[in-house]
Amino acid sequence: MATLIVGLVLFLGVHSLSIVNEPLRNRLHNSLGEGAFKGLYSLAALVGLVLIVWGYGNARLDPTVIYTSPGWLRHLAMFLLIPVFPLLLATYFPGKIKAKLGHPMLVAVKLWALAHILANGMLHDLLLFGSFLAWAVVDRISLKRRTQRPIATLPASKANDAIAVVGGLAVYAVLVMWAHQWLFGVAPV
Repeated sequence: MATLIVGLVLFLGVHSLSIVNEPLRNRLHNSLGEGAFKGLYSLAALVGLVLIVWGYGNARLDPTVIYTSPGWLRHLAMFLLIPVFPLLLATYFPGKIKAKLGHPMLVAVKLWALAHILANGMLHDLLLFGSFLAWAVVDRISLKRRTQRPIATLPASKANDAIAVVGGLAVYAVLVMWAHQWLFGVAPV
């Protein structure tokens, strides 16, 4: 469990630098240069992600049950997950979805985390998904007081919403029918 926690602290800590101290983040960016800053940021995030995967896998071997979800919550979780990938794609394919939500990736993370909390009641699940949910909520709140840095996207287009929805639903279908079992060892259906 300690490996999972260290991974979460490292991964979400790096992703929280702008939330807790944007001036420090900007000073580091300026003093190191964009390439070095992004390289160190990416390396820290990657190490955190590897520790999360490793720690989560180890924690699954000796689970601590906090609660057992009733079957209907699993169906609700599957329903909540339907818009996750369209929202993720809408972040990079700007259209009406992005214009309406402002931060579709954060909405996607919140839905993803909440759905998994509803369906899974093990301590390691609550640590992983609860941490991501809390991070996404705090990040969204912090965006009210700080400037969002631009992210690389395709040019805005009327077709982008259709691309995001169709592409996202295709990813969802592949994940539910095959890839979730292959990647995580758990068949959602």
